[in-house]
Amino acid sequence: MHLGLQGKVALITGGSKGIGLATAISLSREGAKVAILARNEEQLREAAVHIANLTEGEVLTIQADVTSEADCQRAVEQTVQRFGSLHILVNNAGASAAQPFEQVGTELWRQDLELKLFGAIHCSRYAIPYMRQAGGGSIVNLTTSAAKTPPASSLPTSVSRAAGLALTNAMSKDLASAQIRVNTVCIGKIRSDQIERGWKREAPEKTWEEYASDPKHDIPLGRIGNAEEAANVITFLSSEAASYVTGTSVNIDGGKGAAL
Repeated sequence: MHLGLQGKVALITGGSKGIGLATAISLSREGAKVAILARNEEQLREAAVHIANLTEGEVLTIQADVTSEADCQRAVEQTVQRFGSLHILVNNAGASAAQPFEQVGTELWRQDLELKLFGAIHCSRYAIPYMRQAGGGSIVNLTTSAAKTPPASSLPTSVSRAAGLALTNAMSKDLASAQIRVNTVCIGKIRSDQIERGWKREAPEKTWEEYASDPKHDIPLGRIGNAEEAANVITFLSSEAASYVTGTSVNIDGGKGAAL
């Protein structure tokens, strides 16, 4: 399948590790020029070297915090200054925050919304004019399958991610005439630093494969997913192969989600 990503320019928030890094590698392998944004400068440098070694593609690192609107604007402008245009934005930055409602204080609510919702809003706001100039583009917002059917003790993440679903749907309608597609991927259990910490805390005697396939995770496909599997779907949604796909969500959760 021809993805049509050769020469495209992508900005990926939270791009120094996990799904963001895997997505940067996947897009770069398809010929895209990638800018990765994260807060940790050392992790950014390591990620850039890793991407370049695997793909020989062009990589720009941007130290920034998506909770700052000014940083979001700067990241978009630096990307365009370096590569000349912007076609793809992957709003991936985020961290888990899941507690019972009564344990979530006002400051945590604010921090979570700033990171997961307003980070996507600000980056999109500044990216869209350049996508218009390029004749179209793709925005992929990362949310969770819990945003569709929130379980107990999933706050504030499930709420901020549910807002991301609504943002995706509304933006897709507003931007369709500009040929800017907006979609979301709803992530389930995917191997990450947090998941690995859980493995080492709960079952240090098990190999990763044993832990990932433990029935206690209650995943129909029988295992925790890999970042590369999420990156493959994000790459597809970012590409010309998905040229008629907008305003939708795709669960990447091994079938665990209770809603389509």
